[in-house]
Amino acid sequence: MRTISDTIERLARLRAGRFSAANQHHTDVLVRLEPSGDNPGNLTGWFTKPDSLKTAPALVVVLHGCTQTAAGYDYGSGWSSLASDYGFAVLFPEQSRENNANLCFNWFNKEDITRDRGEVQSVRAMIATMIANHGVDPKRVYVTGLSAGGAMANALLATYPEVFAGGAIIAGLPYGVAGTVPEAFDRMRGHGLPIAAALVDMLREASPHQGVWPTVSVWHGTADNTVVEGNARAIVEQWRGVHAVPQKATLTEIVDSQRHEVWRDTSGRDVIELYSIHGMAHGTPVDTQAGYGHGAPFMLDVGISSTVHIARNWGLTPSFERRANAPKREQAPSAGRWQQSRVGGVQNVIEDALRSAGLMK
Repeated sequence: MRTISDTIERLARLRAGRFSAANQHHTDVLVRLEPSGDNPGNLTGWFTKPDSLKTAPALVVVLHGCTQTAAGYDYGSGWSSLASDYGFAVLFPEQSRENNANLCFNWFNKEDITRDRGEVQSVRAMIATMIANHGVDPKRVYVTGLSAGGAMANALLATYPEVFAGGAIIAGLPYGVAGTVPEAFDRMRGHGLPIAAALVDMLREASPHQGVWPTVSVWHGTADNTVVEGNARAIVEQWRGVHAVPQKATLTEIVDSQRHEVWRDTSGRDVIELYSIHGMAHGTPVDTQAGYGHGAPFMLDVGISSTVHIARNWGLTPSFERRANAPKREQAPSAGRWQQSRVGGVQNVIEDALRSAGLMK
């Protein structure tokens, strides 16, 4: 019997577009991270250490989405380009088909999202290597990811909160809400999400942490039918509990034409933010006119750069101006999709797989 993973992989080969060789194999700026310490999750690590690297630099851990590679996601998001301009390091853990046929991080597998086990332990070991071998400031480590990578970023924040100063979850899910593939698909569609109190308990029980919790930035498209927007609100609820902030946002404003909500703690520190990208489907919001990133499957040119705003929020860029000679946007910002007539979208791939599996009508 064909499994859900087999179906997704088959459909992906038939329908999903590919980056060009220059895009997909963006390895000229990435260096293989030599194994150091345990790697129970069997992940590969890549990193970029630009010539402009500052003394005791910050480190950003970037997790790709399903069917993507580290190099492909870097090309689309522009993280290594931003790092080169502002002098911080970037680590790109990469999934293998031996672990997941669709290159998804296994955010729904308990063994991989439990402290000191599986994939989260592998990423933790990579971070330790970057700190030991490349002089990274251990107090300035951050993590971000898209979709399955976003869910795994949340898992890392939950299981190792003492390691991270902050995290950014793009089109992701709350920590600990699924333990099987069918449950994962249900949660992606917004079905069976736990109540706020249960979400907070899952987060608190993931580690023995008693200190300051990392800040969290949440990004989600309002037209995302792959991982529905309700997951973004659930992530906010999960982290609102440990940060002890009110349900109502402290600040609601419009940034680059998008709704931006901020929750501040009693000291006035911004601890949670939520960007709701109007009309955007499933993917990472990029702004090619800013000079960082490229439009592609999963990488949606909607006129706001999540990479730039996240980096600024973390204090990695003291100020920001659009890069000179940045390319003009080829697609209307309101579309929020890669050109579906040219490239099969991952959303269609997953939805077809769900129908084939009898999980979606």
